[in-house]
Amino acid sequence: MIFSGPPLAAAAPADVPTGVPAAAPVDVPASAPASAPAAAPLPVNPLDADYRRLLDLCPVLRVRLLAADEPAPERARGWYSAAELAEDPDALARALAGEAARIAPVAAAHGTAPRPHVAASRLLHHYLWSLCVLIAGPWWLTRRVPSIDGADLWLHAPTGDLALRPGAYVTLPGEDELRAELRAAVVSHAEPLLAAFAAPTRRGTRALWGMVTDDLASAIWYLGKRLDACAPGSGTAQEDAAVAAAGAVLPGRTDPLPGAAAFRTLRGEDGRGHHTRTRLGCCLYYAVEPRRACITCPRTDDEERLRRL
Repeated sequence: MIFSGPPLAAAAPADVPTGVPAAAPVDVPASAPASAPAAAPLPVNPLDADYRRLLDLCPVLRVRLLAADEPAPERARGWYSAAELAEDPDALARALAGEAARIAPVAAAHGTAPRPHVAASRLLHHYLWSLCVLIAGPWWLTRRVPSIDGADLWLHAPTGDLALRPGAYVTLPGEDELRAELRAAVVSHAEPLLAAFAAPTRRGTRALWGMVTDDLASAIWYLGKRLDACAPGSGTAQEDAAVAAAGAVLPGRTDPLPGAAAFRTLRGEDGRGHHTRTRLGCCLYYAVEPRRACITCPRTDDEERLRRL
């Protein structure tokens, strides 16, 4: 079943301050009311509570939540919607410049000077991973799959922060159907962006969809680890469940998402098991900090993974 979010309130005329009733015309009889009746409150969107919980759970997720009647973030202040990033080369160029500026000091500290396609790959990875958490989070917590329109999620070019206006969502009784909706919601939002990022990242279609697959698997895994971290004494119960869930969402052959979550277990000398997987593609962080490739990077062998774990 598809639910729509609350409608946007109509904007006030430009010459009337918001929240202040317009003066009555001079020919209105004295008995007429001085102002129009107060507008009915907007209906509550269940996703609002889901996202508040998600942001408390995931401290690395830098997202500002917008109310249904709140103005969109201003382009003049460096905010660009996903639709703008996909359709407006100038907006994309400014976002890429912002990412390049953010990674430059880190790269300089490690003696590297990443080329433009590295900054583009890092920005796309950051956006896709955040998107996947924003869609998979309510799915994992409440079995609601948000449908995030490209006009309702914004990126702040100078900082990489995001802003989101929650909207429609889907809920279904069957787990297989809901997993399909989760994949479809991610694919629908990501597809226009991948076309825009293809040239800057120097990646082909399969590699770009591989990044989406990696980030969706990572997002679900991260949610499980965070739930364990917020429940002392739970061990790895939530992580174990999330890894299994990611495998069910991404079993392989779910076009256009190539490959599978394909988690496996590494055993340390103490016999303890650790979940891991190998990304389908590299996010290029090693090009910024050469000695610190991601723990799921194809460049990181199992011995190094166990050492870090």
